[in-house]
Amino acid sequence: MTTHQAGEAPAGAPLIDLQSLFAAVRRRRRLWGALALLGLLAGAAVAVLLPPAPTATTTVLVTHEDDQPNDTGTLIRTDVELLRTTRIAGAALRALGSSEKPGDFLRDYRGTGLTNNLLRIEVSGDSDAEAVDRAGALANAFVADHVRRMRQSADAEAQALLDQRDRMRKELAQVNKAIGDESPERDPKASASVESLFARRAELNSRIADFDERAAEARTGAPEVLAGTQVVDDARVVPRSLPRALATDAAIGLVLGLVLGLAVAAVGAVVGDRPVLRREIAAHLGTSVLAELRPGGRRARAARA
Repeated sequence: MTTHQAGEAPAGAPLIDLQSLFAAVRRRRRLWGALALLGLLAGAAVAVLLPPAPTATTTVLVTHEDDQPNDTGTLIRTDVELLRTTRIAGAALRALGSSEKPGDFLRDYRGTGLTNNLLRIEVSGDSDAEAVDRAGALANAFVADHVRRMRQSADAEAQALLDQRDRMRKELAQVNKAIGDESPERDPKASASVESLFARRAELNSRIADFDERAAEARTGAPEVLAGTQVVDDARVVPRSLPRALATDAAIGLVLGLVLGLAVAAVGAVVGDRPVLRREIAAHLGTSVLAELRPGGRRARAARA
């Protein structure tokens, strides 16, 4: 027959009895019920006393020269990041005549890519009118910046083609000069060289015409992209429902309060209902414990296991 010393748990006994823990938590239902109710009231109070800032939204249709049906959203994500730059924020603030710093303005708005070509902009302000004005100015600043970049890209492409055309024209002038210097009547052996020069001149004329056509297409193709980028949904205030906000915040507060209450009840049950002895912890952890704290004791007793 084996006896156990007072306060010592039998060998193999669990460190925490879950069945007893659940029973203890149920006994403390007033505690976690009160905390859950407190969380619900706190969430409702936040919805009433701390409402979100007025917000306005607008939608911009953004066309890209490299639009592809199988695009995975890379271009619109680039537009979202460009919207979050101080250059566009500063342009919007200048249009509004505001002295606010662009870096501070960045915290008051965000962009979301709805599709590959639709960008939604949400802006907050101190009032509904201010939020609408800010959203409109930001959308216009983004469109203007996009148009400028597309025009610069088209002009650069056209200029590169024209530069190649000009090099071809210089070479053509040299070929024409060489043709004029040749005289097949004086030297029959030079006829083959003259024929080669004529062939080269025809090739250069064809390439020059091709470069002219491609440069014209580069410039005329840009207006289609530029005209397609526009504000398709004017800035408007985002409606806010107080009952819905009350229900949402109250539900969040209720859940948080309930979780906190259950945690407090569980910890209180473990600490108050069953003291954990040093020898039990050492047996379960498989190592030595240097000290133990007894509930109600005034100080910790240190010892080596």
